Amino acid sequence: MKKNLLFCLVALSVFVSAQTNPLSPSRATLDGTLAPFYHGVASGDPLTDRVIIWTRITSTNNSETVGWQIATDTTFSTIVNSGTVTTDASRDYTVKVDATGLNENTWYYYRFSNNGTNSIIGRTRTAPSGNVSNLRFAVLSCSNHQNGFFNAYRDIVNKNDLDAVIHLGDYYYEYGPDDFSSGIDSSRITEPYKEIWTLADYRQRNSFYRLDQDLRAIHQQFPFIMVWDDHESANNSWSGGAQNHTDSVEGYWPSRKDFSRQSYFEWMPIRDVHNSIDTIHRIIPLGNLADLIMVDTRLEGRDVQAGTTGATVTDTNRTLLGYNQLEWFKQKLSSSTAKWKIIGNQVMFAPLVIFGNALNEDQWDGYPAERNKIIRYTAANQIDNLVMLTGDIHTSWANDVPNPDLTYNAATGSGSAMVEFVCTSVTSGSGINLSPSLITSLIPHVKYVDLAKRGYVLLDVTDTKVQGDWIYMSTIATRTFTSSVGASWCDLDGDNHLTQCATALTPRGTNPTVAPIFTGVKNVANDMIMISIYPNPSVDEIAIQYYLYEPAKVELKITDMGGKTVFAQTEKQSQNGLFKTEANLSSLAAGTYLVSLTAGGKVYAKRVVKAK
Repeated sequence: MKKNLLFCLVALSVFVSAQTNPLSPSRATLDGTLAPFYHGVASGDPLTDRVIIWTRITSTNNSETVGWQIATDTTFSTIVNSGTVTTDASRDYTVKVDATGLNENTWYYYRFSNNGTNSIIGRTRTAPSGNVSNLRFAVLSCSNHQNGFFNAYRDIVNKNDLDAVIHLGDYYYEYGPDDFSSGIDSSRITEPYKEIWTLADYRQRNSFYRLDQDLRAIHQQFPFIMVWDDHESANNSWSGGAQNHTDSVEGYWPSRKDFSRQSYFEWMPIRDVHNSIDTIHRIIPLGNLADLIMVDTRLEGRDVQAGTTGATVTDTNRTLLGYNQLEWFKQKLSSSTAKWKIIGNQVMFAPLVIFGNALNEDQWDGYPAERNKIIRYTAANQIDNLVMLTGDIHTSWANDVPNPDLTYNAATGSGSAMVEFVCTSVTSGSGINLSPSLITSLIPHVKYVDLAKRGYVLLDVTDTKVQGDWIYMSTIATRTFTSSVGASWCDLDGDNHLTQCATALTPRGTNPTVAPIFTGVKNVANDMIMISIYPNPSVDEIAIQYYLYEPAKVELKITDMGGKTVFAQTEKQSQNGLFKTEANLSSLAAGTYLVSLTAGGKVYAKRVVKAK
């Protein structure tokens, strides 16, 4: 259910005033010792000679120069590359570097600096080439902050057993507080306290998520390989709209889509493709063992969802990938010389049909003709060892994918074109109320299903098999948890169908020690931190994100360049934590204004331009 902005702001006031214990964990926290790099560090898209490294500097200056170093050791005695980057509000003060000149298949450490202060140290790894014997990934999706703690992220860090993390989308959610899960710690309620649809909204939601200590930790220790799904923009989005979008409420869809994609590329350690925020399909070669092919089933070419039956759905021109991406995808499959072709895909590929009815128009069942084109192409070109990795559905599935032109034999796996590992969510809840045993009995190509547990898939790749272990968290309601293996399924070389594995995966024990948390900051004592103010220039409204170390009266004032106060408001915050406030500028003349935010004796001031 959507709420208008006025209702959300009133709800925020009620929520804040209802909190009585100023030290209770009712809001997101910020680690002051990380200043000015509060959002930590991240890396991603590893190639054999380079990797993306990322951070954000919190600043109200017009611009900042940030230094970066990448080394082979945590003391940075052997620095292999370094440089400086200038950032400003146009890129939300984020810093993204494609660090080159690296050796293949090598662990590196990196850090950023500003005015003598270092960020935490990140750890990353380049891709291998040539003969590769083993690869291991965590496969994740659907991490709704409001549904619980990111214990899956923490479990991966604790085990320290991966080459990289594959995140298949719904990294963050656009929803407002109406999606908050009952019984979850109230510090999980997200900012902004409303559904997001402007550039400022998406930036502030990204900022909020990246302050989470478990998300910050997993980014610090492993490179990410990512694609977006729908909630990075809006629920059930497609190229021309979304289920959770109405132009009269959230504005023009192409603008909202561009805002979400711009913020995604600013905040994620993803390599720009063709210098564009439109394209995320790409390939990560991993030696002779695997090619990791990441596709966009969401925004690039998808036609509108149209149900699961009828002439529109079965139209052979109907597309999920779009023509250009489909041709690119087929070319990458046919040209790959790697043993395994692993596909990072957002929505379930295998048919999910019960009593002749497909259950979900948003997944490949709503686009069956294009699915059949892909399967037939792989059969005609004798492409085997295809492994689909899928998220989105908040549940766990191990699927064979039947060839529509062959008779599928559930006992032998004959007639299966490829396999699919569907990871459950990190936190997001499931709305499927069916019996798993009923599903597997009615849909023979579904080998395993769990509809309740949260976690991730641990994916291990060798020359002889790909094995997926479903790793489940005992709880997401608190940060105290245990993890366990729920199931293990394998695709043996040349089989193209799943077999239950004899044993679960065992620790590799080959990764170096995790990167230490060390910065140049020894003591930080601030009453308030201003994290962001945008848009600047502005037309109608500015949004300010700030953090309070103690409850305080917060004064917002806007003055013109002659010193006259043109806007003033006071908010009494009875909690410490992260907050957002807004000011409407629509009645002001175009020009330059000074915006100041005051709390507990701390004052932040910044010039803002009203464009018209």
